[in-house]
Amino acid sequence: MFLKIIYNYLIGYLSIQVEGFYIERFINICKAKSILLWNMKREKSSVLNANIAIKDFKRIKDIVRKTKCKVKVKQKKGLPFLFERYKKRKIFAIFLCLVAFLLFLSAQFIWNIEIRGLTTIPKEEIVSLLKQNGLTIGTYKAKIDEKKIINELRLNRNDIAWVGVDLKGTNAVIEIVEADKKPDMIDSKEYCNIVTEKDGVITKINVQNGTALVKQGDIVKQGDVLVEGKIQGKYTEAIPVHASADIEAKVWYSKSAKENYRQEIEEKTGKEETKYQIKLNNLQINLYKTLSNFENYDTIIENKKINLFSNFYLPIEIIKITNQEKKKQEILYGKEELKNKTIQELEDELKASLPSDTKSIINRYVNVREQDTCLDVEVVYEVLEKIGTKEKLV
Repeated sequence: MFLKIIYNYLIGYLSIQVEGFYIERFINICKAKSILLWNMKREKSSVLNANIAIKDFKRIKDIVRKTKCKVKVKQKKGLPFLFERYKKRKIFAIFLCLVAFLLFLSAQFIWNIEIRGLTTIPKEEIVSLLKQNGLTIGTYKAKIDEKKIINELRLNRNDIAWVGVDLKGTNAVIEIVEADKKPDMIDSKEYCNIVTEKDGVITKINVQNGTALVKQGDIVKQGDVLVEGKIQGKYTEAIPVHASADIEAKVWYSKSAKENYRQEIEEKTGKEETKYQIKLNNLQINLYKTLSNFENYDTIIENKKINLFSNFYLPIEIIKITNQEKKKQEILYGKEELKNKTIQELEDELKASLPSDTKSIINRYVNVREQDTCLDVEVVYEVLEKIGTKEKLV
């Protein structure tokens, strides 16, 4: 809301008076239609004074008619009307020229970098590469070599399939298409074995090519050869082949934790304090004087860059700092309560860590060891999944 008010001051807004018997209904309909009213003051039960954006003023005609209210414009406010008021004065003319010059000058630099298309690549790594290749906040646009940036990103990252750089106004849009990460494949013409990458018990093995070295019910260890890339001829020596098979096994995943009965936790009290900063390029101005009133708190920082149009950013950034108070609290858990809580947390972790090719969880084991001050808890999942990876024959 604070940013909307600043924006409306820059483009101009209206001070209006609404009169009628259904003021509350008028306000509710405006809120439902996302029409911002601010600095609302009631003179009487039937009179409301408020500020409204110029574009929203045109939208309230139907609301006024529905609620049988009367609306009149008391005053026009904001920079455009301020300029209009003082346009005959020399100071205004100088100021207007100065603003126009500063906007023109500002338009020659990049004040915002927008990176699109990232899912697995950390944004900080791309920002660092862009900086190394001459693209950062405040860079003079004429010095930016778009082709060099594209080539360097492609050369330095094998996880990027395509890069696009588009300079729009004072905004640099970096479009990235990430490359699919595929496991190293062994050509079907090359000879290979199939080995296990984890411990387990074989439940099914169906060999299409090669010689099975294990059978159903066998216990295997990580690195064991399951299918040999050779076929024994009836009258000849073993012939090397590209091993291929469908293999399933029972494997085990476990998580454990040691939890104290007496624990100290932090809980939010619901109290918040909000502070603002203005950042002018590298200059940061605090709009508050005092430190936080809270002894212990979480801080949430929201950054909003000021832009006049969709791609015309200014070197001005509004930083909203929200401190949420926390207080430490000591909790004493009962044995059953702590056991159930710990088991649930470990199970959540286990389910999140299971590979995508897991067919089913066939058994679940819970081991709990009670001590004087804590519990040792272990949760084990026995799962059915496909195993086996190809390993090139030397």
